[in-house]
Amino acid sequence: MTVSAIQYQPREGGVASNVPEHVRLIEDADSHGARLVIFPELSLTGYDLPLLQNADEWIVPGDARLSAVREICRRTGVTAVVGAALREANGTPRLASVVVHPDGSEEAGLKTHLHGEEAAMFTAGPGPAVLELDGWKVALAICFDAAHPVHSDIAAGSGADLYAVSALYTQGEGTRLGLHLGARAMDNRMYTLLANLGGQTPLGPSCGLSGFWGPDGLVMQHAAGTGTEVVTAVLRRGALQRYRHPAM
Repeated sequence: MTVSAIQYQPREGGVASNVPEHVRLIEDADSHGARLVIFPELSLTGYDLPLLQNADEWIVPGDARLSAVREICRRTGVTAVVGAALREANGTPRLASVVVHPDGSEEAGLKTHLHGEEAAMFTAGPGPAVLELDGWKVALAICFDAAHPVHSDIAAGSGADLYAVSALYTQGEGTRLGLHLGARAMDNRMYTLLANLGGQTPLGPSCGLSGFWGPDGLVMQHAAGTGTEVVTAVLRRGALQRYRHPAM
């Protein structure tokens, strides 16, 4: 399966400014053959928690502002995972990865391990969401989820082949990032992916390094810089089988 991790530097202006860039980057990923595209944590607004005091920067189920994302997914056959502050139909506030499928349906992965100011703004999710696409199972994680081995253990127990992390790791956290993504892959014999926010953020400059780790825990490829970049990899079933069922 061909997958793109989008390292994304959000534009100022919230959801309205960032939706067109999401559409452009999904088109770019489609040109590389991607069937699945993963954006970073809060990609539609940036990790700007004070901005979320504005109710208009929260997404709701079926939000009309995502119509252009739905259309590009329909036209290309790509499934896109975008980062958003989501207010569920019952009003529950979630830090979410919103999944847009080509058939127009949507679902959400919810951040389980909130930290810092997030805990006062959002309600934690119950655990990793697992998508099924082209015979692959993809578990969704958001940032600090990847620091908790139990989160990826649950994903692996659900049969996940890929653990996709939407996050913000800042300058100086590259070693921590590599340890998290490599360990989650090696311990559970699955691929891992990081889509990191890029550029300057309210928490400091991004360290970049969006990319992929194999089931051996080693880096396959990652972004060359710290700005917006599409990183695409072909994930092969055979590599999973070699580590899950080694020859005796």
